[in-house]
Amino acid sequence: MKKLNLLLVAFFALVAIVDLNAQKLPALDASPADIAWLPSNRKDAVCKVIYGRPSKKGRTMLGGTEAYGKVWRLGANESTEIVVLKKATFGDKVTLEPGTYTVYAIPNADKWTIIFNKKLNTWGAYEYDEKQDVGRVDVPTGKPEAEVEAFTIAFEAPNGNASNMMIAWENTLVKVPVKW
Repeated sequence: MKKLNLLLVAFFALVAIVDLNAQKLPALDASPADIAWLPSNRKDAVCKVIYGRPSKKGRTMLGGTEAYGKVWRLGANESTEIVVLKKATFGDKVTLEPGTYTVYAIPNADKWTIIFNKKLNTWGAYEYDEKQDVGRVDVPTGKPEAEVEAFTIAFEAPNGNASNMMIAWENTLVKVPVKW
């Protein structure tokens, strides 16, 4: 009887383990999250940007799916956030104290307005509140060396206490100067 009970316990334990391993994980996100650090080696970091990376997938995104002249989350999924670790100035205009902010953009063909905002943990630009803006910076558009399939935010290597936050997608590149 003891052997039968032991066998039954072992059997049900095995069934439970198999059942746990059979659980399906959710599908991968079509727009995975990414983080851009300034500097990229993270040593004496100034800031990091956390954002979703949508892909073009044959679509016209800027001026198409993402309309010109409208506030955009600057990526996909949750609103893009910047964590400022050292006091920094963006575009010689907006100085951010250490803390976390959302970053939005108003893209246009010739310039983008980059918006720094205090309201956190928002989805897209649906909850954007202009009253929570900390500041705005206008930057001209340029062109990347090649078409950019997946939306990208990256920082150029620092030159002293200055760099550029580069935002690229499709055939558009904007550079936001950063000083600290």
